[in-house]
Amino acid sequence: MLRVIDVDYLKDYNLAVTFNNGEKKTVNLKPYLTGRLLGELADKNKFIQYGLTPVTIEWANGADLAPEFLYEIGLPV
Repeated sequence: MLRVIDVDYLKDYNLAVTFNNGEKKTVNLKPYLTGRLLGELADKNKFIQYGLTPVTIEWANGADLAPEFLYEIGLPV
């Protein structure tokens, strides 16, 4: 099972995400910040309020994204 084991804020809406398979990817989430929960994260002050769960990244407003999705849209570092 793919999991996020580390995440670092880079700039704008970009995160450096490390997965439990050892791969690290840069993920740009700006195109995906739409809808009720994710749309709130277009405010950068809210975007940077995230933490790790045992599986993925979760924001203070309760939004989260599947690690498989983050892996798929990420660019190798």
